[in-house]
Amino acid sequence: MKKTAILLLLFLAGQLAARAQQTAPPGYVLVDSLIFTPLAAVDSTLDGSSIFSVMPSNVSITQSGAIRNAIEMRARSNSSRQVSGYRIRIFFDNGQDARGASEAALYRFKVQNPGISAYRSFSNPYFKVTVGDFRNKSEAMAALASIKQQFPSAFIVQEKFRYPALENRNAYRVDTLKVLRKVN
Repeated sequence: MKKTAILLLLFLAGQLAARAQQTAPPGYVLVDSLIFTPLAAVDSTLDGSSIFSVMPSNVSITQSGAIRNAIEMRARSNSSRQVSGYRIRIFFDNGQDARGASEAALYRFKVQNPGISAYRSFSNPYFKVTVGDFRNKSEAMAALASIKQQFPSAFIVQEKFRYPALENRNAYRVDTLKVLRKVN
């Protein structure tokens, strides 16, 4: 009983501290800001390769066969594993012309953004078009800013999908930070 009461008090104290961090002083408002941190470029030539197959011939590795099998099994299981990530929904409708409109939205997006993956789905009675495979919400927010120029009603949704591939052209990490801005 005492442990439950202590845990409840700790939880409430944490909630009050979080709420105190979320409130802004009078005349100011908290807004999300994005921070871009450069990362090392990813060498995609090794994608899908075993580390043992690319080792130089003069390197000798002594290990149990069970370890090698465990690593290979883990790599195979990760290829089908799903992760909870984010996508941007650019179309969501159930009208009579929703099928054609969803196809048009998908086509228009693919033409304007050839490097970003796009998906069209049907969940009775809605046709949906979602784009991107973002590992965290900050990456989705960064993409949403540019996508909203083409699709003003776009919004972020959380979905499950297979691990997205790492790309050299996006060699940065995006984080979200709350910043105080003065209200006019």
